[in-house]
Amino acid sequence: MNSSAESQITPARRDLMRPLRYVVRAPLLLLHIALSLPLAIIALNPLLSRVPIGKRRFDHCMISWWSGTIVRLFGFRIRRFGTPLPGAVMYVANHISWLDIELLHSQRAISFVAKSEIARWPLVGWLATRAGTIYHQRGSTHSMSAVMDRVVQRLREGRPVGIFPEGGTGRGDDVGTFHARIFQAALDADVPVQPVALRYGHDGRQDPRVPFGHKESFAANFIRLLGNPSMHAEVHFLEPVESTRDARRRMAEESRARIVRALGYGDLRKPRDAGP
Repeated sequence: MNSSAESQITPARRDLMRPLRYVVRAPLLLLHIALSLPLAIIALNPLLSRVPIGKRRFDHCMISWWSGTIVRLFGFRIRRFGTPLPGAVMYVANHISWLDIELLHSQRAISFVAKSEIARWPLVGWLATRAGTIYHQRGSTHSMSAVMDRVVQRLREGRPVGIFPEGGTGRGDDVGTFHARIFQAALDADVPVQPVALRYGHDGRQDPRVPFGHKESFAANFIRLLGNPSMHAEVHFLEPVESTRDARRRMAEESRARIVRALGYGDLRKPRDAGP
């Protein structure tokens, strides 16, 4: 029996500190929302969004600050390795949690491709929509074609796009198959692809309490994570994958392989199927 199965079967010890974490974090989260939402609305106003703050736009600075604060209020200490490429780039990452979008936004304002259900999630959906998220209706071929066209358009406009090529969140203990079709957008827009490895835990190990549980809703996961012990949220920006015309399968496999190596999962020749 593997460790993941054992963790699901073995009853968890009672966490005596969980109530205290709720007492501390919940008011801070509500305060952050109350104070920062008006600022976010102002920052995302078309008249002010492009005001420069150093080398960045005002709205991009606000998105990164807002998202980074959310991640930290859930008890995570953000650790970045490597540097995100500037300009138009397609970031491809493994997918563990709804926090992935906030974690990546804390480093750079990115237009993500995400499932359409996220648009209905409280707070996170509001911010994701205003940050330029491109929503995809899963299981719809027409929706995917429209999404790919919008991704290419964003990239050609010089804007970065983030994609989770697994097609869904996983357990965090391995990396699923990267769907190659998505990489065609980078080829069509002639932009680089930068793999990004994500992990939540301690000492280079993914904590099993972060991913969604079996049939766990967003609300249930949100509340559960708010009371979890503090841990690291790691984001590893890796070396970009060379774009070669008509080689999207190779690009997908190499992007996944680099993420697997960065997370120390070893040689996973038979990746699991993408999660829900």
